[in-house]
Amino acid sequence: MSVKNEQIEKNLVKLTFEVSAEDFDKAINLAYKKNANKFNIPGYRKGKAPRKIVEKYYTEAVFYDEAINTLLPDAYESALKESGIESVARPEIDVEEIKSGEPVVFTALVTTKPEVTLGEYKGIEVDKIDYTVTDEDVQKDIEAAQKKNARLITVDDRAIENGDIAVIDFEGFCDGEAFDGGKGEGYDLEIGSGTFIPGFEEQLVGAKTDDDVEVKVTFPEEYHAENLAGKDAIFKVKVNEIKKRELPELDDDFASEVSEFDTMDEFKADVRKRLEEAALNKAKTETENAIIDKVIENASFDIPDAMLEAQIDNIVRDFAQRIAYQGMNLDMYMQYTGQTMETFRAQFAEQAKKQISGSLVLEAVKKTEGIEAGPEEVELHLVDMSKKYNMELDKLKEALSEVEMENIKGELEIQKTIDMIVNNASVK
Repeated sequence: MSVKNEQIEKNLVKLTFEVSAEDFDKAINLAYKKNANKFNIPGYRKGKAPRKIVEKYYTEAVFYDEAINTLLPDAYESALKESGIESVARPEIDVEEIKSGEPVVFTALVTTKPEVTLGEYKGIEVDKIDYTVTDEDVQKDIEAAQKKNARLITVDDRAIENGDIAVIDFEGFCDGEAFDGGKGEGYDLEIGSGTFIPGFEEQLVGAKTDDDVEVKVTFPEEYHAENLAGKDAIFKVKVNEIKKRELPELDDDFASEVSEFDTMDEFKADVRKRLEEAALNKAKTETENAIIDKVIENASFDIPDAMLEAQIDNIVRDFAQRIAYQGMNLDMYMQYTGQTMETFRAQFAEQAKKQISGSLVLEAVKKTEGIEAGPEEVELHLVDMSKKYNMELDKLKEALSEVEMENIKGELEIQKTIDMIVNNASVK
């Protein structure tokens, strides 16, 4: 393959590469076989006209697009490998030259990984982070378990009180018009939880079952739906049912029901132990993050816009997958929150920048220190994975592609790099 590259500007390279006439002709032939039955040629049964006849009838270029789409991914990857360029974003690819019987010439504008100039990354000093577990923390955790295990009892003889669960139907109106997302039926609203707009829940206190209540509120200025932010609204609410929580006694019976322990003292001691372990892990994680943040601050690099946009694409894609499990797609989410795709993507810019910065700097430190993960380390990690996923080790290895194995090795090397930086840091 003939490959040329030209530096257009910092972190932007023009890559020129070609696909041989023979390979292009093979791709055209595949496109013809795949699509032959789509063409009606006089004198031939559908799908039986020879390729040359189809090309003569519909022009020689009839199969070009599909042939190019078939060839391009592998050709581009081969060109990158041959030129030694590391791309960090989707390229802009054009067909430069295409003629029958001749090589097809492509050009690609490729955003390359920026160079990193490292500052100090050993001997980093950070303040010690500590989290103390108090008796109040332990009690709050136990009370949360108590609340979780409460029974809901229907109340018929009194009005709504703070802490009750009101089962309501509601519809919101702004300037006399119902608005999107302002309607619900059979909604369980805990009074005093702060779930709804400020002032909404308080106006239900005192209402009884089957009451119709008109709730007047003002949406916050920073409300996520721009068309409602700062506006007055009226909600028509029907109280269908009132429920209260019946909390269990915090005694030995409760402890035995919600834990593996027989007494409340043992349960309380276990809660404290769990919270203290969580506090230690939180402090450790935040200390490590503070150290890595300083290493990033000490380094110099420029993140290309295309690289930032590509990382935002990844974050948005992950977000879309998460909300899909809740039966929602991005269009529905945008409508519900009153956002545009532009404002939605903008909120992830700092997150994307931080992720890229960490990746670039840690890769640079890894390269500088020559940190690698040996076969034994990879094997141990695979053993752990097999236990986690309850798979036989050999079957796990068979299921993992070459790219996935390289990713596992790379992740281990980055973790070793983080460990090296943290172990060389000073916590005051």
